[in-house]
Amino acid sequence: MTADLIISQLLLLDAEDSEKDIKLFINSPGGSVTAGMGIYDAMKMCKADVSTICLGLAASMGAFLLATGTKGKRFCMPNSRVMIHQPLGTAGGK
Repeated sequence: MTADLIISQLLLLDAEDSEKDIKLFINSPGGSVTAGMGIYDAMKMCKADVSTICLGLAASMGAFLLATGTKGKRFCMPNSRVMIHQPLGTAGGK
């Protein structure tokens, strides 16, 4: 599943009924920071609360998205694992 599809689904569900919580199930080893930030921005654009639920693994950007769900609506299943780390980055030039 791509970030674009997740963003589209979030915005569609919010447009259909902004009074109903949106559930975002996460099982992810992480991935692109820019794609993850796009999902984060879409979550914040939603008027509906976004409940985040970890099933399996939420690592790296997956853990970030898990943590950015609506306060009080962030969940992990009993056998889930969450791994978060400092962002990695480099700078270059002459």
